Amino acid sequence: MKKGDETRLMILQRAAEVFNRKGYSGASMADIMQATGLEKGGIYRHFDTKDDLALEAFDYAVSLVELEFQNALKDKRDAIDRLRAIVGVYRAMPGGMPVAGGCPVLNTAIEADDTHPLLRDHARRAMDEWREYMVRTITKGIERGQIRPQIDPEELTTFLIATLEGAIMLSKLYDDTRHMNRAVEYLDTYLETAVRL
Repeated sequence: MKKGDETRLMILQRAAEVFNRKGYSGASMADIMQATGLEKGGIYRHFDTKDDLALEAFDYAVSLVELEFQNALKDKRDAIDRLRAIVGVYRAMPGGMPVAGGCPVLNTAIEADDTHPLLRDHARRAMDEWREYMVRTITKGIERGQIRPQIDPEELTTFLIATLEGAIMLSKLYDDTRHMNRAVEYLDTYLETAVRL
C-alpha cells in the first residue's frame, strides 16, 4: 500500500470513530485533526469536504460491522444459528466493537434523519442490506424446515433489529450492558423456542 493510501485509510479509521461517537454535527474538523494528528490541509488532501469524509467514514464503519457479521456467520448453515450469530455481533456493539460509539447505522440514522439527507440515505441503504439479509435467512429457514412456517420474515426481522438497536441505545444511555445482555438472552430463547421448527 502506498503512503498516501495508508494515510487515507488512517484518516477514515480515526474519523469513523470520531463521527460515530460525536455525530456529524458534533464532530469538528479540530476533533478530526486531533484524532489523526494531521493538519486540516493534510486531511483535505485526501477528502474534498467534511461531508465527503463523513460519508466515507460512515461507509467504512459499516464495512467493519459487516465484516464482523461475515466472520460470525462462517460455517453456520442452520437459519437459527445464523440469526443467533447476528445477535452475537450486536451484543458487542455497546462496548465499542467493531467501532467505538455503538452501531454506526443507529447513530447516523438518528442524527441525520432531518438534518443530513445524504448521510440518512447511506444509513438507510446499510439497514436495507441488513434487513434484506435477515429476511432471506428467515425465508430460507422456512423453506428448509428449520423455521416455523407461520413466521413472517419481515415481522421477525423488524422485531430482531428493533430489539437489538433499542438495546444498544439503552446500554449506551445508561452505560450499562445489562440492557443488551437481557435483550440477547431473551432473543436467544425466543429464537430457540418460538421460531425454530
